[in-house]
Amino acid sequence: MDLGKVNNQEKLKLCRWYFKAGCYCLPFVWLVNAAWFFKHAFLEPEYEEQKSLKKLVIWSGLGALVWAVAIAAWVITFQTCRVSWGEFGDAISVVIPTGSA
Repeated sequence: MDLGKVNNQEKLKLCRWYFKAGCYCLPFVWLVNAAWFFKHAFLEPEYEEQKSLKKLVIWSGLGALVWAVAIAAWVITFQTCRVSWGEFGDAISVVIPTGSA
């Protein structure tokens, strides 16, 4: 979809829809929303719906960033501590690697 051909009301409606979809634990949708609407929220001349669009783009970007940090922290913790967790580490593993180091 070419957002240049969409009126400002529809841009805001679509951005709001993507933001709400991201609230259902879909951080990738927030990332797409922030990237897709960034130009229209911050680089275009002022228009009435732009203030709401900016807010949604900022919150989408922050939400995606928080999810990325949380997932990275979990992956690092799991990869470094799985062996020391013993049976619990094996129980939450999808694939149990052989050996310990």
